[in-house]
Amino acid sequence: MGSAETARNVVGIVGNVISLFLFLSPLPTFYNIWKAKSVQSFKPDPYVATVLNCAMWVFYGMPFVHPDSILVVTINGAGLIIELFYLAIFFIYSDWPKRRKVIIFLLVELVFFAVIVLVTLMFLHGTKSRSMLVGLVCIVFNILMYASPLTVMKQVIKTKSVKFMPFYLSLANFANGLNWLTYALIKIDPYLLVPNGLGALSGLVQLILYATYYRTTNWDDDNDNITQSKTQPETTTHNDNIPKSEIQLQKHDV
Repeated sequence: MGSAETARNVVGIVGNVISLFLFLSPLPTFYNIWKAKSVQSFKPDPYVATVLNCAMWVFYGMPFVHPDSILVVTINGAGLIIELFYLAIFFIYSDWPKRRKVIIFLLVELVFFAVIVLVTLMFLHGTKSRSMLVGLVCIVFNILMYASPLTVMKQVIKTKSVKFMPFYLSLANFANGLNWLTYALIKIDPYLLVPNGLGALSGLVQLILYATYYRTTNWDDDNDNITQSKTQPETTTHNDNIPKSEIQLQKHDV
């Protein structure tokens, strides 16, 4: 039992590192926003969605909901702070209509989150029932967020080009999903197992597509896309994403 717990902690720590990398991957985009003093055509949707996703996983990892999940809390707590930082930059450099959209979405998320918390704490007694409710909600959100990578993969197949599906991002998503899948298997946790199993599968398919279409990709017009990539989320997401590479990143599923 002790060795299994140690292995689980090690895997969880590695997962925190990989997930942190994914959360930080959009930094270049926001640096460009700060530098340009404008969000231009950039959309905040994937980051708004990730805020609620992280908040739900933080709540799921609380000891009174799902005990022994501190590593789920740490990475999603960090992710929540990072996503709010991104949205703060967006808010500062956007016009009022875009700011209003962000405010409305965040308020809706806050109300939804508050309802889940109240229902969980007031009407459910015991960690088993609480884990089930919150875990199912988290699974639904993660599955919905996978719609973005599907969009990117469809684009790759259609264009026979992997230009907008960065290899290292796909590799990181695969490693992240596989790592947290392992974490969920060491001490069976179906609510972590399902979304991260899907995440690992999604990452694997992306890598297969990359290997399949790498040689048919036209890299000659890369320079023409540099400016565009600086003004759009790397996702068309989750993200959006997608192009969104960023969006895929955010999908961290823990």
